[in-house]
Amino acid sequence: MNNGPASLETLINNAGGAVNFLRSSNLGPYVFPGIPPEFSNWRAEQRAWNEGVALLEQSYHMTELHLHGTQVIPFLSEIALNKFDPFQELRAKQIVLAGHDGNFIADAILFRESETFFRVVGAPFASDWLLYHTESSNYDVKATKDDNWSIGQRPRHSFRFQIQGPQALELMREITGGTLPDIKFFRMGDMTIADKPVRALRHGMAGTPGFELYGAWDHQQAVREAFDEVGAKYGMRKVGAMAYSTTAQHSGWLPMPIPAIYSSAEMLPYREWLSAYFLESVASLGGSMLSDKVEDYYVDPIEIGYGGLVDWDRDFIGAAALEEKKANQSRTKVTLEWNDEDVARVMGDAIFRRDGGAQFIAMPMPMYATFQADTLLRNGNITGFSTWPGFTALNNKMISLGIVGLDDAEPGTELAMLWGEPGSKRATVDAHSLREIRVKVAPAPYFDKVFKSGKQ
Repeated sequence: MNNGPASLETLINNAGGAVNFLRSSNLGPYVFPGIPPEFSNWRAEQRAWNEGVALLEQSYHMTELHLHGTQVIPFLSEIALNKFDPFQELRAKQIVLAGHDGNFIADAILFRESETFFRVVGAPFASDWLLYHTESSNYDVKATKDDNWSIGQRPRHSFRFQIQGPQALELMREITGGTLPDIKFFRMGDMTIADKPVRALRHGMAGTPGFELYGAWDHQQAVREAFDEVGAKYGMRKVGAMAYSTTAQHSGWLPMPIPAIYSSAEMLPYREWLSAYFLESVASLGGSMLSDKVEDYYVDPIEIGYGGLVDWDRDFIGAAALEEKKANQSRTKVTLEWNDEDVARVMGDAIFRRDGGAQFIAMPMPMYATFQADTLLRNGNITGFSTWPGFTALNNKMISLGIVGLDDAEPGTELAMLWGEPGSKRATVDAHSLREIRVKVAPAPYFDKVFKSGKQ
């Protein structure tokens, strides 16, 4: 139990419950530290990762947890739902963590750097949950957390950025001077850039090829200068915070659902361990979906598409509950295309009407809370919620991710989304009235429709 600042559990109790606690926080959407909002303009930066090549900065906003020891795999096998046999060196996987109730806590990328060294990279929720378990583990595992720059601006263990887009491979071949190895998907390889050793994970986003590069913090200046010089030949664009916030919608990845830690008795020790300095303890909840039960805002790994990652042949936290969720799945993840006319109307009401105006739709990322859930209706009946909205300049459309009933998930299905948060307790939300925006179901990942089929 944390004996310093107030614990998350204390904060929840003082607020009168988890929903009141989250609905009262004035924290806005996540702000990416260390980089400007735009390097050029966010629309061109968005198009670069689909039409040319883009550099997406990750050195400052990603939390890293370093796990050292001879028993990291047995340790992770008791907590994560993934398959770990085999999991060889210089490979990576998307690690997924569930609670005892089978609901989703977090995901991150797990890098196996060597026999005894692993990195967990992503939003802090996965690192925090794993760090908590290392403190009571009997396995040979030692954890070191490398916080992101939202916590404090200081030198970190590694720099990190992505090179993405149709021209990424040609750029990488040239900049490595022939040292680029043939790296298969979600595997790592070593190379030299500007006479500095660099390691890369091969993966892509929005259906385009790419690499996630990282190396010693002190080596980054030389590597960056090399990319500035060689990248200019390929029209490489650096991606600022505004465009970066919209990368997830195209791939169908749900970046930061509310972690299922705020309610169950099994999670009480964890809530007592989390202090007021963790993101979980300052995060906010926004949107038109209103419920007194925080569990109504949770998602589970099955409905958001992670069923294929589950190792059903062993026990881990939440395994039995996940079996039940698999057998009784009622919702799934989709992309939602917002109606152009409705978006324009709501934006006009937000800008020009002083009385009875609408909640502002910020561009390119309209979120106004850490976690956001906007009610979805079909024929007047609630079918789910919309979350993580963003405007894409790749086909000039406002889109979001949705969790909807299975009967309402067919592409082309028309739904209604309620936009706004009337009567909000948070100072970050202006006075407004609720608006209805028509949305149309599309595939998730969205690029299956727009980029592979050419349909809009």
